Amino acid sequence: MGYFEESLLVKLGVEVETHGKMPDVVLHYPDRNWLLLVESVTSHGPVDGKRHAELAKLFAKSKAGLVYVTAFPNRSVMSRYLGEIAWETEVWVADAPSHLIHFNGERFLGPYTSQ
Repeated sequence: MGYFEESLLVKLGVEVETHGKMPDVVLHYPDRNWLLLVESVTSHGPVDGKRHAELAKLFAKSKAGLVYVTAFPNRSVMSRYLGEIAWETEVWVADAPSHLIHFNGERFLGPYTSQ
């Protein structure tokens, strides 16, 4: 962990075990009170259905909304994983950093709440 602000996560209701399956990057977007859970495809693969469930469990007590993001270096690499990317997640591509690709759900961008 290059930078880990545990106290902020605790304030947001998240307690992380040292051996937990943390995502590659966790960013807090305070204006909307979202936690962006970012996985780099080059480290462990995309946010697929299994990983989505793992992250949802790990961050279940979060007071912030959860946004699941897979990061790719380019669209060529992304194309190899299209069939694995979970619905209701986002994709960010490094060679087009100002754009996001939304894997359709009932909303464009933001956290989903369990019902």
